[in-house]
Amino acid sequence: VLLQESGPGLVKPSQTLSLTCTVSGGSITTAYYSWSWIRQVPGKGLEWMGTVAYSGITNYSPSLKSRTSISRANANTVYLRAKTVKPEDTGVYYCNAKTSWTSHWGQGTQVTVSS
Repeated sequence: VLLQESGPGLVKPSQTLSLTCTVSGGSITTAYYSWSWIRQVPGKGLEWMGTVAYSGITNYSPSLKSRTSISRANANTVYLRAKTVKPEDTGVYYCNAKTSWTSHWGQGTQVTVSS
């Protein structure tokens, strides 16, 4: 399974960030897979944002739930939308595909929130 994140590198404060994870070599509806967005902001470790399971069920980090949405389209695309972004949302955003026995990561995409 190969994952590729894409989206705007620069977003203004208060705008909505939209990122796309394109999946190849597998399907997001394959049983037992969960698809997550994880980010790393400067000076901090990896932060889990949310997950959509192969069943379509979603779960979000409590601290980000109010402004984060993860969705999917067709068999190969997972989306992240983060509303009302702030400069502290600047960081590298990763897509992750995981089962209980394997984990795959995209290379990450840099997002900078600045006016």
